[in-house]
Amino acid sequence: MSEKEEKALFDYDAKLSIKEAVPMGLQHVVAAVVGIVTPGIMIAKVCNLSSGDTTIMIQTSLIFSAVATFIQLFPIFGKVGSRLPVMMGASFAYVPILMAIGGDFGIAAIFGAQLVGSILVIFVGLSIKKIRILFPPLVTGTVILSIGLSLFPVAIKYMAGGAGSPDFGSAQNWLVALLTFGVVFYFNYFSKGFLKLSSILNGMIIGYIVSLVLGMVNFTPVKEASVFQVITPLYFGLDFQIVPILTLVVMFIVDAVQAIGQFTATTVGAMDREPTDKELSGGIMGSGFSNFIGSFFGSVPVATFGQNVGLVTVTRVINKYVMVFASVILLIAGFVPKVASILTTIPYAVIGGATVSVFASISMTGVRMISTQELTPRNTGVVGIALAFGIGVTLSVGCLSGFPPWVTTIFGNSEVILTTIVAVILNVVLKEEKQLAIE
Repeated sequence: MSEKEEKALFDYDAKLSIKEAVPMGLQHVVAAVVGIVTPGIMIAKVCNLSSGDTTIMIQTSLIFSAVATFIQLFPIFGKVGSRLPVMMGASFAYVPILMAIGGDFGIAAIFGAQLVGSILVIFVGLSIKKIRILFPPLVTGTVILSIGLSLFPVAIKYMAGGAGSPDFGSAQNWLVALLTFGVVFYFNYFSKGFLKLSSILNGMIIGYIVSLVLGMVNFTPVKEASVFQVITPLYFGLDFQIVPILTLVVMFIVDAVQAIGQFTATTVGAMDREPTDKELSGGIMGSGFSNFIGSFFGSVPVATFGQNVGLVTVTRVINKYVMVFASVILLIAGFVPKVASILTTIPYAVIGGATVSVFASISMTGVRMISTQELTPRNTGVVGIALAFGIGVTLSVGCLSGFPPWVTTIFGNSEVILTTIVAVILNVVLKEEKQLAIE
């Protein structure tokens, strides 16, 4: 790769050849694909869907992850979309709430509540200038830090083989995971140029090959998958019920705040600047619009993908055509179940080994933002207390058992939600101090 070609990777609008876009785009695909298809599978199981209906949920998740990414890259009317190098995907943040709604009210209630919540998100995007004051760097950095910390257990569970798998925690899983991590680590810190930029992909390829040799890859889903299948609107229906709507609306508002953190992590980590009001407004409206359309087709809510944000900040590759290539692959996979099934054969151990350092970079982006502020007692209190509540409640299983189940669903299953709420409240309540930073 020539110096000119390499520079194009770090320019959002620069023209990029296929040979340049493919390896970088594939990194985003392999980093995201398991996370994209897994929420749909989990929700389908709770709702007792057939294997055919489960396949449709996987398809819609892939297709609307691509659609939502395209909207972010190429804003509708120049306003609905962020025009930032972000990948969108089915969000794990929604999974506990969606499983609760699906189990109690049925799958149609999920998409009815999603439709209403997505409309609210669009209005949040329109008023971002008024609410952005609630999210200065101190708060946003705390939210980003909590996002990274919340992803650590995901990576470790993946490295161990995926929670619930028969061989969870086996030495074989850890061997593959640590080997994959070692390859990523080596290329990321001891190489340069293309090899450094493609460190995640290099690790996944080698990890996948080792998994094949060890017999860890199951090709049965590939054999059973059909070649082509089209999704249809209102396949799962829409059911509007007040409790699911109110519950999911809370999550959509929190996710809009989380999106601010993700967009900020992208611009700060890879572009050395804060996002503009227009980018944040467009990004949130783009997410809301994607979820509005997705609710008609049975796609679980999509959001900015933390692992891909981390990938962008690690490589600093921001060229939009890299994301375009990744989105095209997801789109093809969505319409061709055979392709989707191939992508899902990547073992969890490989994914975990390749992404643990990516999640670490997200946390450190949050630390960088927090450290731009003076470490006064007031500021350290905001960060520390918010994280104490957010992480403490989540790790203390059953601590909210005296409350209605929806309280645990919303506040007890995600570090990000409670951390965000407490950080915003403390930042408003505690007045600024004119004190020297703590040494």
